[in-house]
Order: sequence, then structure tokens, then C-alpha cells
Amino acid sequence: MRLHVVIVGGGFGGLNAAKGLSDEAVEVTLIDRRNFHLFQPLLYQVATGGLSPGDITAPLRRVLRRQKNTRVLLAEVVGIDVDGRRLILSDGVLPYGILVVAAGVRHHYFGNDQWEPFAPGLKTVEDATEMRSRILSAFEAAEREQDPGRRRAWLTFLIIGAGPTGVELAGALGEISSDTLRGDFRAIRPEEARIFLVEGMDRVLPTFPPELSAKAEAALLGHRVRSLTSTRVTAVDEEGVTVVRGGKPERIAARTVLWAAGVRASVLGGLLAERAGAPLDAVGRVIVEPDLTVPAHPEIFVIGDLAHYVHQTGKPLPGLAPVAMQQGRYAARAIAGRLRGEKPPPFHYFDKGSLATIGRHHAVADFGFLRASGFLAWILWLFVHLMYLVGFQNRILVFVQWAFLYFTRNRGARLITGERATTRGG
Repeated sequence: MRLHVVIVGGGFGGLNAAKGLSDEAVEVTLIDRRNFHLFQPLLYQVATGGLSPGDITAPLRRVLRRQKNTRVLLAEVVGIDVDGRRLILSDGVLPYGILVVAAGVRHHYFGNDQWEPFAPGLKTVEDATEMRSRILSAFEAAEREQDPGRRRAWLTFLIIGAGPTGVELAGALGEISSDTLRGDFRAIRPEEARIFLVEGMDRVLPTFPPELSAKAEAALLGHRVRSLTSTRVTAVDEEGVTVVRGGKPERIAARTVLWAAGVRASVLGGLLAERAGAPLDAVGRVIVEPDLTVPAHPEIFVIGDLAHYVHQTGKPLPGLAPVAMQQGRYAARAIAGRLRGEKPPPFHYFDKGSLATIGRHHAVADFGFLRASGFLAWILWLFVHLMYLVGFQNRILVFVQWAFLYFTRNRGARLITGERATTRGG
């Protein structure tokens, strides 16, 4: 009987682990609550109307259809029987020989979960379409609002967190207000919208070199985005945000607040801690061994954003797609090596660099040996993201949409969907 490898999660890590086992003498089962792989780095473009959800998703069954040793299950994991090597699903059980957990992360409000209804995060397709509806509905509400103060609040957008996601959201919002919606309304001028980017650290893109942070901030200013660094958020509600700057509280009236500040581990991290004694870090990620396994449980791998890996540099690896992809491929090689009686060397991440885009023509790139900004970095950003997309069809679709946006400045996916389309008013 062949070894049964169960992979939880169809993101970058899980999908690469499954692909890496395509030619091995194992049976692979990939489990996910969704039937598609989501290219999360471009979710912000769905949230800002540049792309449609279908442009950045790929059905898992289609991606893996040629792997005869692999099947895909649409299911939710609710428990783990470590001693019996069984996953407890919401509708049954599934035995495993080796388990690869690539369940990812979710939003983290640092103990202020009551903020979530007023400041949605961006991790799923539903998050992106909800965020898009909030952004576009704000302009619609401002068009109908008669009171100048309330109209100003509708035209104020505040993003919490100035990492790559926050910076990219802010740049796209600047393009929407200055270019996409210009001339579409009669009572308001969208280009007068105020966009704030709030960051607790002393600069935007704090994980990038300081000189690139400075260039990113300059590009943001060109998109009418004001950065509020060294600023702490203390309250969020339907009417706006309270922040502390220089020790003084300040109230910002903003009817659209977007969260890009932090993440916490999937609930599966807690299950592994409870059932397998896995050590966790402060946000619930599993502290893994050098071979990405759970301590004392070599049959359980944890990869991607859920893994806390410090054995290479002494610091946790960043929650980036390349990290998850390389860890997925490593897990597959380690499993294949075990079949041959080989012990793999410790996982080693090859850092290919970091990129962030700030709207049209502007991006920053840090490859270690090369740092770039402006148009060149923007071209590199386009190329890298196209290559990382799963499926040739998605690459063509996104390339065509980007070309259309570049030449027309028009975002074709400007849809207000759900209840917000009819219930949100001035």
C-alpha cells in the first residue's frame, strides 16, 4: 500500500507540495475549503476594480488534473487525531501517513476584534469584493450627501498598515480618485478625496531599505496619499478612527477604513499545539524544526505563512509567496527522500527579493544586490507577478486587463455587489 500524503491548503505552499509529488510513488490528497487557488498578492487589484476575481483564481482540480496520484477534496478540517494519524473533517475523517499543513493566516486586530466590521482586511475573494463595494459606495454616498462635513468624511479613506498591501492599496485608491472616476460625478470631484496611510513604525514599507521607503512615500504623495507614520490606532468605529501621534490623540472622520496591519495564524496552529504539542509564536504560527516538521512529530510538516522558521537567519521568514512555494517544494523533496531512506538537509530559503508597486509607473524593488525604484521596478513587478500566476489563461487575462488599464486608465471591474449596492446611502 502506497504512502498517503494529505495536504491541507491549496495556496502557494500546498499547491507546490502537491506538484512536487506528482511523479512519486505516493497517494496525495489535497484538502481545501475552497475549490480554487487564489493569487493573494493581487487581491488588492480586485478590491480596487482593476481585476475580477476570476482573473486571479484557478480551479484546483484543473491545476492538478494531470496528476494521476492526486485527488482534491472540498472539505474543512476541524480536528486532528495525531496518535491515530487521522484528520477530523466537518463531515467525516481522513487517514494520513504524512500530513502537510499549509493553512495560512487570517486577519489580526491585536486584541481589538470589534474593529473588524468597520475595518475589513484582505485575505479572501469575499474580502476583496466587500472592500471594492465599500470604496465605490463611498463615492456614491458622497454624491448624494448635502452636508459638507459628512461629504468630506465619505471622501476620506484611511488604510491601517503601510506594508506592501497597504501601500499598494493606497496607490490604487489614489489612481481611482484622480484618474478612474474623474468626471463621472456631478456633485463631487473624486480627485479631492483624502487618502491616509497609517503606520506605527517610523516609515512606510518598514521591511524595505530606508531609501526605498523614502521613494515609495514620495510616489504616494504624487497619488495624493498622506502617510501618517509613528502613529498608533486606538479606536475604530463607523464614523472614523482615533489615532495617537506624538503622544496626542487625534480624530479622523473617515467612513471607509481598510485594514492591512497584521495577521494571525489559522486555527489549525492551535489544533497542532493542542493535539501534537507544537510550540507556537505570539501570533499562533507553529515553530518548526529545520526540516519544517513539528517537534517530535516528523510525520507532520507545516509550511507557508503558518510556519515560524528561524533556523536560517535567527529571524522568522516573511509571509511571502516565494517562501511558501519553496517550502512546498522542499516538503515534497523531503517526503520523496524518505521513501528512499534519505535524510534531507535543513530547509534553506533563497531570497529572490521584495517588490511593491505604488500605482501607475511606480514601484520599489529590493533584490539585495540591486535596488531599484520608479518605472524599471514597476516593469519588474509586472513581470514577476505575471510569472507567479497559476495557469497560462490567467496570465493572458491579467496581461490584457493591465494593458487596458494602462492605456485607458479605466478599471473595468467597478462593481458594487451584495447588500451594500442598495442599502448604503448618504
